[in-house]
Amino acid sequence: MPIRPAARPESAPPSAARTPSAAPGGSAPRTGRRTHAGARRPETAHPPVPPARRPRAAAPAPTPLLTVAGGQLVAAPRSAPASRGRRSRPSSNPYLRLLATPGARAFTAGNLIARLPMGMFSVSAVIMIAGARDSYALAGAVTATGLAATAVVAPFTARLVDRYGQARVAVPATALAVLGSLALVLCVHHDAPVWTLFAAYAATATTPNTGGMSRARWAHLHRGDPAALHTANSFEQAADELCFMLGPVLAATLCGALFPEAGTLVGAVLLMTGVLVFAAQRATEPPVTPRTRRAASPLRTPGTPALLAVFLATGAVFGALEVVSIAHAGGAILALQAAGSCAAGLVYGSLRPARDVHRRLLLCLAGMTTLMSLPLLAAAGSAALPVLALCLLLAGAATAPTMVTGMTLVQRATRPEQLNEGMTLAVTALLGGVAAGAAAGGWLVEHAGTVPGYTAPMTAAALALAVAGAGRRVLSRNPARTR
Repeated sequence: MPIRPAARPESAPPSAARTPSAAPGGSAPRTGRRTHAGARRPETAHPPVPPARRPRAAAPAPTPLLTVAGGQLVAAPRSAPASRGRRSRPSSNPYLRLLATPGARAFTAGNLIARLPMGMFSVSAVIMIAGARDSYALAGAVTATGLAATAVVAPFTARLVDRYGQARVAVPATALAVLGSLALVLCVHHDAPVWTLFAAYAATATTPNTGGMSRARWAHLHRGDPAALHTANSFEQAADELCFMLGPVLAATLCGALFPEAGTLVGAVLLMTGVLVFAAQRATEPPVTPRTRRAASPLRTPGTPALLAVFLATGAVFGALEVVSIAHAGGAILALQAAGSCAAGLVYGSLRPARDVHRRLLLCLAGMTTLMSLPLLAAAGSAALPVLALCLLLAGAATAPTMVTGMTLVQRATRPEQLNEGMTLAVTALLGGVAAGAAAGGWLVEHAGTVPGYTAPMTAAALALAVAGAGRRVLSRNPARTR
């Protein structure tokens, strides 16, 4: 009987095309060799051979780009070959890691441009008004009015930023402030009535807190990462010191080299440009948190009033030290105090964040109280100007760590949807302290001299330490909110 080859199933792979013979009638295929009795002796079973895998088709090579170089046709690959080297390790510098955050460099650049004029406007206004009206008293009164207006308006502007978003509020608010600066220039140039100077400079109070908005972005990008947030706060404080150190110098240079209105005009252009660049970075902007109920003011948060009192006393340190140092040795020496604070802030940001932030604040305030005694000792001993400069440099080393630690506590005590408002309240308290300290320091210099005047910043630092120590229990009861 002839043996027919088994039919190949349609689903069988090509490697299994030939199979053992099948019985007539389509029966199952039989295995084994035929014996003399017609029976079949089973053979040793062999494992089935797995089907051969088809080789994957190689990806088509990208079509080269054809170009002409030196009169010859040259083929160049469309993409550079992938690097087979090791992956680059993250930088050990915390500030480089911070700025490597996607979008961070763009909004930081815009914020620095917008923040630089903050140190220019007051100096420019004083030079411009005093030169045109021959009255430093009038110039000081106008700038003091603007500062008071800022203390009132800034928290409401920050509340609008929290409610509607940074870009939506910051741009029109800055436009109003710039119009106020331009109005002041026109009023001074055209010899307008005195009251118009006060009204125009008060209009600049709508300037948004650019430093607070930048800190809010860092808090949004690095929520849940205390180390990165600590570095970000230190970086922002160093940027504040740098802008307030360079701003007055730039304003005085422009007003002296060009014309008295140059400082205000350049500051207005920088402010508007920086805010536009900052607001354009929508990818890093914190999302607006919808409010289902009317949220209470951050002032009602337990521990916040004590923190604001600390900022008020700390501002008095800055204001008194500025006025007394100018009266004793001139304004140029203040740059050393700002430089010391800037350097200390950068070093402080590279350290690990404290586990007990309240205790760290007390240590910073104690250090600031101790270092503020150095200018007093130098002035009382009639030390040379380089010695006083060194004392101011050391005294400034405690201010940035104190501010960074205080701002960290404010961020932890404030609800995420009220972060801009909370930090603006802290800045407002600081500015109020600067005004009070400047007044106290000026009174002491006029009635007692510069040596007793240096007791004002040291006393204000001791007061801040006492307030922080008294409010530590309240601060400890307020749970930190990690974002």
